[in-house]
Amino acid sequence: MFRKLMFGAAAMSALLMTQAAARTQAAEAKDIVTTAVNAGSFKTLATALKAAGLVETLQGKGPFTVFAPSDAAFASLPAGTVEKLLQPENKQQLVAVLAYHVVPGKVMAADVTQLTGAATVNGQRIDIKVDGSTVFVDQAKVVAADIACSNGVIHVIDQVILPSSDDLPTTALNAGKFGTLLAAAKAAGLVSVLSGDEPLTVFAPTDAAFEKLPDGVLESLLLPKNKDKLAAVLKYHVVAGRVYSNQVLDQKELKTVQGGVLTVSVKNGVATINGAGLAATDIDASNGVIHVIDSVLLPAAPDQGANIAPAKTQHVSRICPTTGRVVSYRVLPTRGR
Repeated sequence: MFRKLMFGAAAMSALLMTQAAARTQAAEAKDIVTTAVNAGSFKTLATALKAAGLVETLQGKGPFTVFAPSDAAFASLPAGTVEKLLQPENKQQLVAVLAYHVVPGKVMAADVTQLTGAATVNGQRIDIKVDGSTVFVDQAKVVAADIACSNGVIHVIDQVILPSSDDLPTTALNAGKFGTLLAAAKAAGLVSVLSGDEPLTVFAPTDAAFEKLPDGVLESLLLPKNKDKLAAVLKYHVVAGRVYSNQVLDQKELKTVQGGVLTVSVKNGVATINGAGLAATDIDASNGVIHVIDSVLLPAAPDQGANIAPAKTQHVSRICPTTGRVVSYRVLPTRGR
C-alpha cells in the first residue's frame, strides 16, 4: 500500500511537472505581440504597434529582442506626446521610435549585460550600461527580463527611449563646434545630401581642425571657382551607411563617397584615421553617425600634405569589435601618413 501511494505521488508529481512544462511551452509558442497583449500591461505599446503597421512584422519569424515600455512608461512621457505620435501624419516618426526599441536576434539578459551597445532595427544604436544588478538601456531601467516568445524575447523597461530626430547637419550645428564644416558643406552644395534619407557616416573635423590647415587653403577652397574641389574634400570625409567605431576598427579600410579610401591604423593602442585622431565617436543622428576628428583630411598624395598634424594627446573610448566592451586608448599626435 505504501509503495502504491509513493508511486501515485511520483506519478502525480511527474504529471504536474509535465503540465507546467506544457504551459511554459505554450507561453513560448506565442509571438511577441500576442505575449505583450496577453500580459495586460502593454496596451499603449500594442496600440502604437498597430498604428505604425508593425504588428505583422513583430509576429513574423524574427527573432527579435524587444525592450518593451510598459503602459506606465508611456504615461510618463510629456503630456500629448503619445497622442501626437499616434496621429496618421506622424506615422514615420512613430515607426522610428518603436523600431528603436527592437534589436535583431534573440538577446537574453545574460548576453545584454555583456554589451555596451546594440544596433536597433531603427538603424541607430542604443547604449547599454550595467550598474550593479541593474541594467540600463539608454536612460531606461530594465525591470523584467527574459520573457520568452516564439519569435524572440521581451525585456521590460520603465521608460520610453527616443532615437535622435535630428539629421546630420542639425546634429553638427547643435554640437557647436562644426561651424566651419557646415559653412563648407553649404558652399559645396552638400547640405541636402547630408540631410537626406540615405544613412551616412561623417568623420567630422572640428573648427579647431580647420584652423590647423596651412594659410590660404580653406580660403581657396571656399572660392566659387573651387566648388568641385571643396565638394571632393568634404566627400572624402563621408562613408556610405552607418559605420560605428567598432566596425571602423574591424574594417581597417573605408571607401569614401569621394571614391578614395580611409585607412584605420592602430599601433600600441593608438588609433588614427589617415593620421587624424579620433576626438569622439558614435554620435547618432537620424540619418547617420558622426565621428569627430582633430584634422582635416585632404584627398591628395602624402607629399602634398594630405593630412595635418593632429592635436595634443587625447583619451578616446570605443567599442571593442570582439568583446563589445568599451576600451579606452590614447590618440597621440601624428603628422602626415
